[in-house]
Amino acid sequence: MKVAAVKSPGGLDRIAIEERPRPTPGAGEVLIRVRASSLNFHDFAVVAGMIPTADGRIPMSDGAGEVTAVGPGVTAWTVGDRVLSLFFPHWPAGDPALARLLGVPGDQADGFAAEEVVAAASAVTRLPEGWSFEEAATLPCAALTAWRALFVEARIKPGDVVLTQGTGGVSIFAVQFAKAAGATVISTSSSAAKLKRLQALGADHLINYKEEAEWGRAAAALTGGRGVDAVVEIGGAGTLTQSIHACRIGGHISLIGVLAGISGEVPTALAMTKNVCIQGITVGSHQDQLDMIAALEVSGIRPVIDSVYPLDRIAEAFAHQISQTHFGKICLSL
Repeated sequence: MKVAAVKSPGGLDRIAIEERPRPTPGAGEVLIRVRASSLNFHDFAVVAGMIPTADGRIPMSDGAGEVTAVGPGVTAWTVGDRVLSLFFPHWPAGDPALARLLGVPGDQADGFAAEEVVAAASAVTRLPEGWSFEEAATLPCAALTAWRALFVEARIKPGDVVLTQGTGGVSIFAVQFAKAAGATVISTSSSAAKLKRLQALGADHLINYKEEAEWGRAAAALTGGRGVDAVVEIGGAGTLTQSIHACRIGGHISLIGVLAGISGEVPTALAMTKNVCIQGITVGSHQDQLDMIAALEVSGIRPVIDSVYPLDRIAEAFAHQISQTHFGKICLSL
């Protein structure tokens, strides 16, 4: 079978396309013919060597495909079933814990940049009905992160105001989910063209943060000064101050990314005074994914896919990702 493998110490020029033996499922496992994957920042961090992995690691946390064989004892799946990977295969439900956050595909174990993959039968879910493999492959990391941020932790409801940042996969799904839930959405970007596309997806208010440095205060002003109920924070230290300014008293900030810095000054007195909840979000559980899939099937939401690359052009796909010219998810088709 064909795989993409990252050679130490990493880098886009260190991704090799190789032939490896076809795996065989053991007890409690299924063999999956992978049909699609999608790129996340986490995957780029792996292939770029920012997250050290074993030499020859097969990257990509997200995978969608069909079951082609089942191991002894497997009753949940049969040959021909369409299945979707889990970012955290050992997190069935409930709160995060160390043991539940281990074994991430493409990082701590081989991932889905391979034509065939063996996985525990408990480490996959069904696909949304009627979705293509490419569409479904956008869900396990980006979509589930946005889902948990908004509905599991922030618990948004109709009439709430949600602030999103940028046009990455998590942010676009957050716009779509929030609108489907009846929330008002304020979206930021540095690109006027991308802001127009966010508006087409349903964003109610748009802020160009290159033109409005105090975009947090601008967002609060759009609520009549009350502040937003929830922020999908993907910047980290470089944007957190503005997110706190944007929040209402008792608001919720889902800290998801560190694209604008991994450390820096935070106005702790302001966060305390506002009684703001700042909560780290790392994807979600098996049950969260099932809940999200059920919601997607009734909402009519479909992912925004920017482009699709074959496996042997995976380095080109990552180069497109880091150019930041894309809008929506970049997928691999296998």
